[in-house]
This record gives sequence, C-alpha cells and structure tokens, in this order.
Amino acid sequence: MQATIGLTVAERIGLGRSKVVDAMLVISGAALVSLLAQVRIPLPFTPVPITGQTFGVLLIGAGLAARRGAASLALYLALGAAGLPVFAGGSGGLARFLGPTAGYLVGFLIAGWVVGWLAERGWGRGLRSSVPMFLIGQAIIYAFGVAWLAAAIGPTAAVVEGLLPFLPLDALKVGLAAAVLPSTWRLIGGLDPD
Repeated sequence: MQATIGLTVAERIGLGRSKVVDAMLVISGAALVSLLAQVRIPLPFTPVPITGQTFGVLLIGAGLAARRGAASLALYLALGAAGLPVFAGGSGGLARFLGPTAGYLVGFLIAGWVVGWLAERGWGRGLRSSVPMFLIGQAIIYAFGVAWLAAAIGPTAAVVEGLLPFLPLDALKVGLAAAVLPSTWRLIGGLDPD
C-alpha cells in the first residue's frame, strides 16, 4: 500500500506516525467536511441542497486513506447526530438520519472508505487516476442518496430531484478534486506519475 497525503505531510513536518497523528488527521478531516457543509445552495424544487460536503468527502478519503478517511467521516456523522451544527446549513440532530438526505450522509462514509482504499493503491497521484477515483466516490454517494430518497418520493422523482440537478456542479467538484490532489502531491514532492 502506498502512503496518502495526510501521512506524507505528517512525516515531512516531523510528526511521524502515531495514534496522536491519526487522531489529529481524523479530527481535521471531520472539521473540513463540517466547514464545507456550510457552503450550501438550496434549490426550490428539491429537498437536497447543493453543498461543499461531497468535495470534502472525496478529498478526505483520498487524503487520509480508507481507515482514517472512514473514521473521519464517521466522526463527522456522529457529531451531526449528536446535534452539533455540522450538516448543511448549520443543521444537526438525529432527524437528519430519517429525512430525505439521510442516504447521502451514509453514502459519504462508504465513499470515503472506497476512495481511501483506492488512494492506498496509488490512485489519485495523477489526473488519469484521480478522475475515475473521484467519479467512483461520487457514484457511491448518489447510489445511497438517490435510493433513500426514492423510498420517500418514488424512483422517478428521486432521480429528477436528487440526481439530475446535481450532475453539472458535482462534475465540477470532481474535476476540482482531481486537479487539487495531484497538485498537492507535486507540491509535497511525492508524485508518482500515472
């Protein structure tokens, strides 16, 4: 398995590898997704807003690897479930896990793990592997989110309200994440071209 950005940076600044470093990375990842969740654009025709969460989820998975990325996203979800205002629009509470966007929240955890698993295997060091890695992560988020939404409003409405309006901006987020990750590798001097 290859190192990911989180551990590489920690080693380069002299922190090394330890449980404390793992905890710092996990907490930092949860904080980043919490901040990006506050970037929210509500759409009048759907209960699902456009947020920065997915961008954060993809980068956290790729940057922290499967175990740490999933732990970071589990922490994020736990903080939200506990009522802290970490979800989109400063919301939180268990009700979010019963509402129309609950599937997307669960998808974040799975996508973070899968993207991290791929990053551990060398994906994401260049544009050619970053784009498919992030597309896979985004597809996982959609699969869980749209499936949950379909149970509430029906499959056709779920696709129309929970998938189609988001494709252009999520494609932009995937492209941005796919540019940021290899650029960060180049910046820290750990790029293995693909």
